[in-house]
Amino acid sequence: MKKLILALSVLLPLTAAASTLYKCTDESGVVLYTNQKTNKKSCTVLSYQAPPPSSAANGTKPRAAAAPTPSDFPRVSGSEQKARDSDRRAILDKELANELQNLEKAKKALGDAANQPPDKLQSLRDTAALHERNVESLKKELGNLR
Repeated sequence: MKKLILALSVLLPLTAAASTLYKCTDESGVVLYTNQKTNKKSCTVLSYQAPPPSSAANGTKPRAAAAPTPSDFPRVSGSEQKARDSDRRAILDKELANELQNLEKAKKALGDAANQPPDKLQSLRDTAALHERNVESLKKELGNLR
């Protein structure tokens, strides 16, 4: 039993690269799990793994087969999608305006806090940096819109 567990633990990492896993038994009854079939032993196939698509060899990810869209799948009309896009742009513009205001407030608070302890100054710097990142992200998102 220990030999079986040892053989499996040694061979399992190899099965990921191998396409077929065999269970072979020799004349004396010793069982061996391997990815290579031999003529000297009685072997049976335990598992078979199909070779990866040829595009995987190029370093590209294989794509799933294109399935047709079901006829009952909900569709959005062009005008409705344009309205949604317009709403999204308006929301992002409003969020950007709010973040710009918050950034100005944070910068003003940071400028007014010259006599504050270092931990308070760091907190104000962190707040200003957060609003700056938010402004950059919102500008990027607005730039990505059609």
